[in-house]
Amino acid sequence: MSPMMNIAVRAARAAGRVTMRYFERLDAVNIQSKSRNDFVSDVDHAAEAAIIETLRDKYPDHAILAEESGSHAGNAGGDKMEWIIDPLDGTTNYLHGFPQWAISIGFRERGRMQLGVVYDPLHEELFTAERGAGAQLNERRIRVSQRRGIEGALIGTGIPFKDQSQLKVYLRMLEAVIEDTAGVRRPGSAALDFAYVAAGRLDGFWELGLSPWDFAAGALLVTEAGGMVTDLAGSERYFETLNLVAGGPKVQRAMLQRLRPFLGPDLPA
Repeated sequence: MSPMMNIAVRAARAAGRVTMRYFERLDAVNIQSKSRNDFVSDVDHAAEAAIIETLRDKYPDHAILAEESGSHAGNAGGDKMEWIIDPLDGTTNYLHGFPQWAISIGFRERGRMQLGVVYDPLHEELFTAERGAGAQLNERRIRVSQRRGIEGALIGTGIPFKDQSQLKVYLRMLEAVIEDTAGVRRPGSAALDFAYVAAGRLDGFWELGLSPWDFAAGALLVTEAGGMVTDLAGSERYFETLNLVAGGPKVQRAMLQRLRPFLGPDLPA
């Protein structure tokens, strides 16, 4: 691991200790509603604070974009170096004791992702990727699946649950994708969904209206594992459109063919 990756992993493990400590006594966790179906807890804030403290100790000039505390500007040009943090991806799962949640930390330089960590402390699975160095799970190389098409593929997704204005078009997309597949799964943590695509556990994944901290690390995991990540139009502008399609190359292209017809005024790329 590079020195920067070591720091990112240290930060992820610090947040993992926080989340695991609270997970054994969820009845004592203070929960607030940010918006409809969007919750935040003491755990999210404490885990995020642990990550930021670790990163700031080594990289005090770098900018930070964090889900709970927002943007932290960099100093002396450090705004071109940015950490993108989700301290607890899958908060709703976590608060219900559902074992599918993770910590996500990504780093980008001048708008280009360079490093990603997705850590599942409950199952002790650490997914890491550095640009040009491949992707790993617990220090073993991982690759996307080599499935040749969508037939028989296992696909992951996320159902629009915060803003349901796109629910009808999403359901039409689901109907188009699910045909011929082995099934579609909606576990509830986008960071882990991307990590599972990178590890070949899922053949593909798509979701609408994500936030950068949901996919910054995971998208790099997929591409470094030999996969493809685009928006619905097939471009790499997904940090702008926030709609993503990921998978092994052939599965990803097959998914795009089924999803593109739904693009329009009500559903931008």
